[in-house]
Amino acid sequence: MFTTTPRACRHGQRKLLLRLLVSKNTTLSSHGSVAVLRKGIRRYATEHAHHEARIENIRNIGIIAHVDAGKTTTTERMLYHSGRTRHIGNVDHGNTTTDFLPLERERGITIQSAAVTFQWPPRSVLPIGQESKTINLIDTPGHQDFRYEVDRCLPILDGAVCIMDGVKGVETHTERVWASAQLSNIPRLLYVNKLDRDGASFKRAVQEAAVRLKTWPLLCQIPWWQKDEFVGVIDVIHEVGLRFSKTTGAMTVVTKDTLATHSPALKDEMEKARLQLIDKLSDHDEAIMEEYLEHDINVPAGTIKKAIRRLIIDGDAKFTPVFAGSSLANIGVQPLLEAVVDYLPNPSERPELRIITGSKTVTFSKFMEMAPKKKGAHHQKPEPVLSVSHVFKVVDSGARGLMSWVRTYHGSLSRSSHMWNSNMHVFEKPQNIMHVSAKDYHDIQTLPTGHIGAMTGLKQARTGDTLLTFPGHQTQAPEMYRSIRIKAPETPPAVAFISIEPYTKTAGDKIVDALQRLSREDPSIRWHKDERSEQLILSGMGLLHLEIAQDRLLTHYKIEKETAIWGDIEVEYSECLFAPTSPHYYEYERALRGVAGRAACTVILEPLEACHHDTLLESSIERDGNIIHVSIPLPEDTDELPFDTETVRQQLLNGAIAGLARGPRRSAPVRKCHVHITFDPEKDWNKNSSGGHITNAVLFAVRAALKEAHDNAQVGILEPFTNFTIHCPEEASHAIQHDISSARGGQVMEVRKPEEDDYSGGVDGEAGERIDLTKVYVPPDPYEGVQSLRDEGKKTSGSVRMLHIMGKAPLKEMMKYDGHLRSMTGGRHTLTLDPGEFELVTGPREKALALEG
Repeated sequence: MFTTTPRACRHGQRKLLLRLLVSKNTTLSSHGSVAVLRKGIRRYATEHAHHEARIENIRNIGIIAHVDAGKTTTTERMLYHSGRTRHIGNVDHGNTTTDFLPLERERGITIQSAAVTFQWPPRSVLPIGQESKTINLIDTPGHQDFRYEVDRCLPILDGAVCIMDGVKGVETHTERVWASAQLSNIPRLLYVNKLDRDGASFKRAVQEAAVRLKTWPLLCQIPWWQKDEFVGVIDVIHEVGLRFSKTTGAMTVVTKDTLATHSPALKDEMEKARLQLIDKLSDHDEAIMEEYLEHDINVPAGTIKKAIRRLIIDGDAKFTPVFAGSSLANIGVQPLLEAVVDYLPNPSERPELRIITGSKTVTFSKFMEMAPKKKGAHHQKPEPVLSVSHVFKVVDSGARGLMSWVRTYHGSLSRSSHMWNSNMHVFEKPQNIMHVSAKDYHDIQTLPTGHIGAMTGLKQARTGDTLLTFPGHQTQAPEMYRSIRIKAPETPPAVAFISIEPYTKTAGDKIVDALQRLSREDPSIRWHKDERSEQLILSGMGLLHLEIAQDRLLTHYKIEKETAIWGDIEVEYSECLFAPTSPHYYEYERALRGVAGRAACTVILEPLEACHHDTLLESSIERDGNIIHVSIPLPEDTDELPFDTETVRQQLLNGAIAGLARGPRRSAPVRKCHVHITFDPEKDWNKNSSGGHITNAVLFAVRAALKEAHDNAQVGILEPFTNFTIHCPEEASHAIQHDISSARGGQVMEVRKPEEDDYSGGVDGEAGERIDLTKVYVPPDPYEGVQSLRDEGKKTSGSVRMLHIMGKAPLKEMMKYDGHLRSMTGGRHTLTLDPGEFELVTGPREKALALEG
């Protein structure tokens, strides 16, 4: 256990300042010079620690949660208590470290993920010979419009802290980011925040986590209440109380004996919680079972921690350690940091990197074993790969240009690295490698295994690209490495768009250039030029997402709003098929860039059914709600193809994706479609077939099939739906339900009172074990025993009874529904929207769309 105070951190910085002054033989003449040097030393210490940290001392973690759960507030306290910052930033004041964009500070929300590095425990409190852990933390957005930003950051992390609002419990985006972390098998901690607020319930939050997140909660802490005031947490593993100063966050340790003297009931609850924790651990861990049989309840704290770590390190979230606190009140952040160090893995403890080679996904070591054996002078074993890295984000930083954020999985990157981009099939060389610290970037010489950094000068790199380096300076990558890649995040389909109509060609060219840079920075933003109206169409993930994109065009890319007509944000519709098409054979034979060539293919389109997902083949991909299957039959007289299969396959896929980008009915993207492409090398290809010929053959074949379907009235319209939850007064609930069902085209699925939320039953866990909540220990909340008396008082006091209304409705009707609700409830409501599916437009709504078209 480490007890830290800001004063201790400052003392450590003074010692570091003195040592550097002596080593540099520096003379300072003014207080201002001392302040400047002190700032530089803090920066130097962070960079030096980041660069020198051994891999076992690294923790790459993310903060994930629903919007307004307290992610950025928690991050600010972590930075302050670690000594990384000198003051605590406040979201409401717009002075936080990780929310540094002007729009983030104006709106008080996180828009883009931000990385920051600090050490824990601070060096100033460590004995000589012990090392701090270097924590690379990424603070992610919580709004559902920015879910792609979360999805592209999560796979490169080794652990995550999921924050829950102690008042609201598990919210919709909490479930979504939890599911995303589950896909990447990321070990998680659960932090119940805001327990100092009125209406907070640690018990309800933990029970909701078990039911809705499908994880067994391991209570490492319980809240410490004094009457109705939340003053600290009880560490059930070390059997101590932790009290905090609400102004400075200084932590005081209260012994078990002191607790027994002043609060015997709290001491008994602590012992009960510890026994329940040990009992659960012993059911699944043999080492702690032996200790339990030998020592009974007096199992050493270190043994308990090791058992918890073993249970969660695989990332399947069957079990999750739970912690309590209130970050805004400076309660519980230091113990949470200790939990990050104690329980979350370092990069070397994570499962081995898996790479995609052709249609297979294998571990990196397995792939290296697949290297061709030496058979002669012309079959030399290829040079070993020196490093493997993954570009997980691209940022346009203005003066520095496009910066590629990377995670190194194997080997080490340096500024002289000659890197092969296996997605783009080009070599690139970085100008600089930098350590990222919120809005600041600091040059470093190398980026070792397990580290996260940024590079400038990469002209081709995009989100999801894989970078490889080899010995020497090669002009072409060895064949076995040429197309291997790390799995890239899936880009979700756009649900809303805004039209931009430039007044002049000059203005249009400037906007197009900005859109190209913006979409490279954020691939969930798409754009195209409408062939009929000549308008530029900018598509995104929702109302807020497009508002932010428009603001970035105007402020960051310096587009003058008066140079174009900006339309309103509207819902993006899609198209679908009702029936399969006949096979369409298309031969593309014409000169491209002055070079003659020919290619052909056969395409069949059909509506996407559940069976297509169940029988998904290795040669198929899912993209934008469609499944595309490529079939390349081998010639009868040989076992080899006359071209690189993976390259041609990608060219065929590109043609299909382009063909499905605009449907025949509304020029909207086609979704829920299964595409079968047959490319016969004997009749569809010759030595003059270029990539452009192959791609265009598929493009025109898909368009011809779609046109046939439209001529036969077999093309329907899809619109995005959203799942909603409305918390409103009972007196307004009937009017709201009627409005949604009759006027909005929605469907109310459930109506219930908040007090009817029942978590006393059970739920099937992720790993198949049924979680019986009667066996999940959670301490009682304050005043729980007199709740019924308080409810009786409410009935006679004329207080407002509230209801939860849950259902689904067209996104178009709900994008601005909050303002309509305000008039119906007098502002006494909350509205939560969560992305739903694309559903078929029928009846009066389809007729209305036909009139619009």
